[in-house]
Amino acid sequence: MQQYPSGAKEIVASFWRNRGLVLTLVHREIVGRYKNSVLGIAWSLVTPVLMLAVYTFVFSTIFRARWTPGDESQVDFAIILFAGLIVFNVFAECITRAPSLVLSNVNYVKKVIFPLEVLPWVVMGSALFHFVVSLGVWLLAYLLMVGVPKWTVLLVPLVMIPFVFFVVGLSWALASLGVYLRDISQVAGIAVQVLMFLTPIFYPATALPDLVQLLIYFNPLTLAVEMIRDVIYWGRIPDLFTWVTGFIVSGMIALLGFAWFQKTRKGFADVL
Repeated sequence: MQQYPSGAKEIVASFWRNRGLVLTLVHREIVGRYKNSVLGIAWSLVTPVLMLAVYTFVFSTIFRARWTPGDESQVDFAIILFAGLIVFNVFAECITRAPSLVLSNVNYVKKVIFPLEVLPWVVMGSALFHFVVSLGVWLLAYLLMVGVPKWTVLLVPLVMIPFVFFVVGLSWALASLGVYLRDISQVAGIAVQVLMFLTPIFYPATALPDLVQLLIYFNPLTLAVEMIRDVIYWGRIPDLFTWVTGFIVSGMIALLGFAWFQKTRKGFADVL
């Protein structure tokens, strides 16, 4: 039975070797999502605009929520909330789709030459496209409501690198498990919903008791959400030690997820 290589070197080599295929599939993924709709791909812009407008109205006008005590701004809460949400949406899109990635591409499984390991990269590419669009909407809203964005917004790609490896690593593991355990899709959906409220998106982590704060920081999404807010809203440079630690942990998760996927993929055709 064929053995598939794994390891950190193969992760990079596979992505680079199939970069053209990944870009083609990402383009097809994005275009296919809005195919036959009236607005077409414009929905990728309309959706975040509408969501930001709703959050701004609800939290600033109805609830009159404030992110920090004494804050007089009526829009800061919605902007800060939306900053965290656009990061979480990348995670949610990839993780909820991961268990069905192989199942929904059975025709690729039958083709020995098709690199199944690129499928999580395709979903990630689509999610990052929507992330960039939403970030553009966020920056425009910040410019109109607050002022010129901080220069630290340029550090967004640096902040996202560990997060991308973390999510893709989980996606590889879930894509494989989804072939053998069909209930994984339901479990992943529930887990994503729970994590949304266990991540400091709708509230600042500092508002929680010390013990709860400690537990919240065991949630890997917390670091990504807070670092994005630091660079695009607060204008803070990420702590180097924290970033390096996050990169190492994310790299290990990616490596383990990829190794598991490569080890178990030889049985996909038999199960399907």
